[in-house]
Amino acid sequence: MNKTLLKQEIGFQVPLNEAEIEEFGREVEEIRNEVMDTRGERDARYIRRLIKVQRYMALLGRVVIFASLGFLPEWNHAFASYLYFFPIISIGIIMLASAKILENMEIGHNVSHAQWDWMRDPNIQSGSWEWDHVCPSDQWKHSHNVRHHTWTNVFGKDADVAGYGLLRIFPEQKWKKFNLGNPIYALLLAIFFEWGVAIQELELGLVLTGKRKLSKMKPMLRKTGMKILRQILKDYVLFPLLAGPFFLYVAAANGTACILRNLWTYMIIFCGHFSEGVHVFSRKQVENESRSHWYVRQLLGSCNIKGGKLFHIMSGNLSHQIEHHMFPDMPSNRYPEVAPRIQALCARYNLPYNTGRLSRQFGTTVLRILRMTFPGPIPQARGLARA
Repeated sequence: MNKTLLKQEIGFQVPLNEAEIEEFGREVEEIRNEVMDTRGERDARYIRRLIKVQRYMALLGRVVIFASLGFLPEWNHAFASYLYFFPIISIGIIMLASAKILENMEIGHNVSHAQWDWMRDPNIQSGSWEWDHVCPSDQWKHSHNVRHHTWTNVFGKDADVAGYGLLRIFPEQKWKKFNLGNPIYALLLAIFFEWGVAIQELELGLVLTGKRKLSKMKPMLRKTGMKILRQILKDYVLFPLLAGPFFLYVAAANGTACILRNLWTYMIIFCGHFSEGVHVFSRKQVENESRSHWYVRQLLGSCNIKGGKLFHIMSGNLSHQIEHHMFPDMPSNRYPEVAPRIQALCARYNLPYNTGRLSRQFGTTVLRILRMTFPGPIPQARGLARA
């Protein structure tokens, strides 16, 4: 069989025939099975230690924030006391933000993917873990684990590919005057990212367009409202109340930590999905795709970020977005050892493996958002195949 273009179901031109595509998928499965069969104490020790570190870090961050209040000058004291207050409270904020990033990215996100269910630890299970986030974890799991990971970058199936319902990210999205605010919407989404995720899960646009009745949304709205209330009470009421007259200082510190977490998670997630070279697909193009074709689509629709060990941990190992999309239920600490094997496999099959430094991946993402602010012709070399 002569080498041909990948059939229309995938929608991107790769120099492989059907047999080669299936062979590629078989080799990917071999890598997956090898890792999943060797899960054990090393992996369990990793996640348990990380959870312990994250909780101590969150506690210590809050303690440092409270300790900084002792350097606030009284009305008759010198203003120079602030020279101690600001550096100390900044350290506390950074520690608390880092703890929130760890909980959301490397712990909460990956636990919710059932990466650690094999341990049979009732405290680390996808069905019971509730993360430090305004979006209830079970609602997020449906849209993320099921819809996003099954239908990665498929318009009409994956809500993420449409800029979280707010941004124009790809030229295949019809341009509207509303899109002139793309840069502003992107900035606001970055600052309030956890809130954007929670709103996206509610799919309020379906109510506004009359496609879904508000009455059917009440259970979800009630659950989301309770989770939001819980988060607000924790970070903006209860802990600040412990500071007495310095309530606003602690509330502001907690809010700053949440914003830092939001900015970091936004950057990592957008780099993994919208950097230069990522491809998109139509629903028709993915009809009846095989598992091997699905692996190719996950490869083409994801982007990696280069970095060191600490960077990978702080990114929730979503810096290995390609491997995460191929193996969403694989323990995240295994992605660094799997990534070179997947990259070598792609090189052997002449398939693109999108990876680059953070500056490159995020820079091209920002440029994409800016370009999509304005109308323009659709490029011909796109992920969507055309007759």
